[in-house]
Amino acid sequence: MKKILSFVTAAALSCTVLAAVPQPVVKADNPMVQTIYSTDPAPMVYDDTVYVYTGRDKDNADNYYMPDWHCYSSKDMQNWTDHGMILSWDDFSWGKQDTAWASQCIERNGKFYYYVTLESRSGGGRGIGVAVADSPAGPFKDALGKPLCGPSWEYIDPTVFIDDDGQAWLMFGNPSCYYVKLNEDMISLKGQIGKFDMNQSTFGPGRGSSSYVEGPWFYKRGSLYYLVYAAFYGNDGSESIGYSTASSPTGPWRYGGQVIKAGSCYTNHPGVIDYKGKSYIFYHDSSLPGGGSFTRSVCVDEFQYGSDGSIPTISPSKTGPKQIQSLNPYQRVEAETICFSKGVKTEKCSNGGLNIGNIQNGSYIKVSGVDFGSGTDKFTASVASDTDGGTIEMYLDGLSGTKIGSCEVPGTGGWQSWKEVSCSVSSASGEHDLYFKFTGSSGYLLNVDWWKFGDGSEQIVTGTTTTTVTQPITTTTVKTIPDNGDYLLYSSFEDGIGSWEGRLGASVETSSKYALAGSKSLFCSGRSEAFHGAIIALGSNFKAGESYSFSANAMYDSGSADTYHFTMQYDLNGETKYEKIASADPAQGEWVQLANRNFRIPSGAENIYIYVETENDKGDFYIDEIKAAAAGTVIKGAGDGSLIPGDINYDGQINSFDVISARKLLLSNSRSAGLVKLADVDRSGEYELNDMILIQNFILGRISEFPDNTP
Repeated sequence: MKKILSFVTAAALSCTVLAAVPQPVVKADNPMVQTIYSTDPAPMVYDDTVYVYTGRDKDNADNYYMPDWHCYSSKDMQNWTDHGMILSWDDFSWGKQDTAWASQCIERNGKFYYYVTLESRSGGGRGIGVAVADSPAGPFKDALGKPLCGPSWEYIDPTVFIDDDGQAWLMFGNPSCYYVKLNEDMISLKGQIGKFDMNQSTFGPGRGSSSYVEGPWFYKRGSLYYLVYAAFYGNDGSESIGYSTASSPTGPWRYGGQVIKAGSCYTNHPGVIDYKGKSYIFYHDSSLPGGGSFTRSVCVDEFQYGSDGSIPTISPSKTGPKQIQSLNPYQRVEAETICFSKGVKTEKCSNGGLNIGNIQNGSYIKVSGVDFGSGTDKFTASVASDTDGGTIEMYLDGLSGTKIGSCEVPGTGGWQSWKEVSCSVSSASGEHDLYFKFTGSSGYLLNVDWWKFGDGSEQIVTGTTTTTVTQPITTTTVKTIPDNGDYLLYSSFEDGIGSWEGRLGASVETSSKYALAGSKSLFCSGRSEAFHGAIIALGSNFKAGESYSFSANAMYDSGSADTYHFTMQYDLNGETKYEKIASADPAQGEWVQLANRNFRIPSGAENIYIYVETENDKGDFYIDEIKAAAAGTVIKGAGDGSLIPGDINYDGQINSFDVISARKLLLSNSRSAGLVKLADVDRSGEYELNDMILIQNFILGRISEFPDNTP
């Protein structure tokens, strides 16, 4: 967000920054970007990845001089990959130099629409422009050749949201908040621009008619709409962040309270997302060395909504959010993937993407949560140097931690003349924060494009799976991961049914009669067929061809005993298919867990849903605590009754021991009904030699899923 300052105010702020005592070197993980001064964060979740779009403050600026926009991405909320500059003020023919102010990106129908603020070079104030790209990181191009809205001096800081009914909304403005519908093409307006009623009941008490100033962030959670914004309260000398809620996009809005209190930076700009079952708020401050009101830095913190949907007052941290998955060092890692750094910059690389550069003696990079597994003894990097090079020193858990190796980098004849260098390492095992410290003589030392550990024979440990080889059978096992709350999907039904629906003729609603945890569950009724049940669509957190841990809990209080199925429905090659994730036989009045720690979504699957159904009974039932996490996660639940087809020895995985059990079962004169159900992997109704061969072929990797020969 930006503020139009009088000459006196701007000069006063500038003097304050220049006179400030130099800040110490920051060694925390906030701000999330250290290679530039970044501002006005706009997060977007797409394809299981968080993208954050920012503006850039010029170094040593004495006003809001912002030349371009940048993009960063992460899958773990600690290590951020720099995608560089994705758009500049001069990509818009109507834009004025260095006025690349706040922005937001959204995806629709495979296109990415980027709404930005620019001052019109022909006068009249600012406008909201829109650029379009085919990928989240661009390249973006001006879609209109003119402003979508404006020019007007009040038109800044766009926020965009697509509602459940497909209607897209655009909001913006300082000191008032404006709103307008967008057509489905996302680059034209639908109707007239409106303005909200700006008063204390809608947007809180402040210096003017309300606390609202600028930087709105519009989104929906459940049935409640949120508007989070930069605000001025009382005699605060800088902006804080507040929020309001409404039951419709056009209000009436009801003020909710302060989210982040005023800090050292004159402006602020919120961005709020949910990602992998957690909630995050992005903002900016002045915490980098040399930072101030015109040299800002983007930060992020995790928070939790209240049971009533309220947002608490959040205290900004220096550590940032908890890392939600480890980083794999045995595959190529871009050098511009950084948790924290000092003394490095990023630049365009001749090999594509970016590389890190401007590296001098003492510069360093921290990469968080690197999982070396059982260990390795080799490190490789792609480097370049137009001088005599330098040394890449590697440490665990801090610059004064265990030194695991040093890699010498020679001169290569140019800053973009790339060469791979390798060295031996030791003591690199387990999960650690990894530090690269660069040492050498004076001046710039070297550039790095990418790095990796190992020689290709190491186990891939990131995510959750490991593979071991035995003779004569290859045994695939799943690394056991404790249930630490890192969920890709979590439905507790405490705040309503969320996105759950009745499948086919069934109905669903929340119920306070029974609950596994909390006070509510989801009640499924009106089932005229056994396959009618409760269903939800899986979102972009889940990818076809990858494995996950799924868990549901079911219970019935009347009717006939029956087998309950946790099932996946998906489309593949034009056909709708079904796979049983897990099954269980609950006792009346008792909760039972249906869980599978390693269920693979078939490759190529589309329109993926999960649902709970029964084998034969058409009675009502309850479900609660539906969760999905990384493969191998032992999700806590009601326990007992979990059945994984092929897991004949009940150890939670399919391996060579199940082949042994399958052979014994085939030769046995007495067959347990439960074991037969697990061994009948093709669901033909009988356990036979073909089932044992299917299990063995699954373990050998010859097939990736069992056929469904249900009569």
